[in-house]
Amino acid sequence: MTNKISPFTSLKIPHYRNYLTGAFLSEIGNQMQVVAIAWQVYELTRNPAALGLIGVANFIPIILFSLIAGLIVDKVDRKKLLILSQITQAVLAFVLFFLNFYQLINPGVIYLILVFIATAQSFSIPARQAVIPHLVPKKYFMNAVSLGTLQFQAATMIGPAIAGFLIGGAGVQIVYLINALSFLFFIGSILSINISLQKHNQEDIKLNVSSIWEGIRFVLTTPILYLTMILDFLATFFGTATILMPVFAKDVLHVGAQGLGFLYCAPAIGGVLAGLLVASLHHKLKHQGKVIVGSVVLYGLATVGFGLSTIFPLSLLFLVLVGFGDMTSTIIRNTIRQLITPDRLRGRMGSVTRIFFQGGPQLGEIEAGFLAKAIGAPASVVIGGVGVVMITMLVALKSKALRNYQGKDLAV
Repeated sequence: MTNKISPFTSLKIPHYRNYLTGAFLSEIGNQMQVVAIAWQVYELTRNPAALGLIGVANFIPIILFSLIAGLIVDKVDRKKLLILSQITQAVLAFVLFFLNFYQLINPGVIYLILVFIATAQSFSIPARQAVIPHLVPKKYFMNAVSLGTLQFQAATMIGPAIAGFLIGGAGVQIVYLINALSFLFFIGSILSINISLQKHNQEDIKLNVSSIWEGIRFVLTTPILYLTMILDFLATFFGTATILMPVFAKDVLHVGAQGLGFLYCAPAIGGVLAGLLVASLHHKLKHQGKVIVGSVVLYGLATVGFGLSTIFPLSLLFLVLVGFGDMTSTIIRNTIRQLITPDRLRGRMGSVTRIFFQGGPQLGEIEAGFLAKAIGAPASVVIGGVGVVMITMLVALKSKALRNYQGKDLAV
């Protein structure tokens, strides 16, 4: 009799289940705030280029702090670092609420607060990636990554939908308040973890340039790491269209704030489907290199379709496919990266990869905003999608190591 593998296997482990629940509730608030900020900036400026500056504000801390943050993640207590970074983001969300409540908000202040939020995330994101291998057995790791992606995408689906209705009914300030309170759930889940989140000797890691270079060198000498990072960066740089959603909602599809919420959550539906599929197949998924290439090509083609569509339901369908392709690739890449990286280097590896996997979208938002200003949002998105397909095929043709990667060690 064949034992069926549940897509929710990792949830049987209490530490991981509590962590994932707290992260999910917090992420709903965070995704609500993403929508509120984009909507408010566009409302205040009516300028797509102003939306591009959101990408600038998010990208600056990635460049300035990612590498040192990765070293800190490997050096200090990861649990304390996670808690501190969540408290910082909660305070900043409260600041946005109070500034709106007292009508002191303007685009410049929003950009400045985004810089501080992105700085906190420079420490939080590699720490969150580094702790997961300590919460589940190795044989369940791809399943855990899939469920982590599933919760993120579910939050990305739920949060924007809620935000759209709240913005239309009560204004953006209530969204900022809800996000601030949502961090309490994640902080509580982190406090509930009573096991070590480090297996290496932290005293062996020095706070110097050599230690930072050790992490960079590991990434640059591991082909599957640097190839997937390059592909990730280029694909998201060309394909990112999220920042233009307010433009599509207002001026292309004419669906308002409520429709904007659905536009934001549609890719998350695809991401949820991808998470469920990979979580179910984690025990027998092979040929990961080809799957990554195929899923990124799907992401690019669907982006082109979204840029060409002027029909709201069809646009939503293309965005679902965007999310499906993107998240399938993301789950497999993240699993590969964490399992082949020694624990003492996971923070630094995560910080290097963050420059690529978040730097690409942030720079892409800058490019999309200014290109949309010049030639219009639909044309900007279509050009970006075509660029994704061309870049992906070129990387696949030139990189045998990526194309033929099997990842046999990732299967249960």
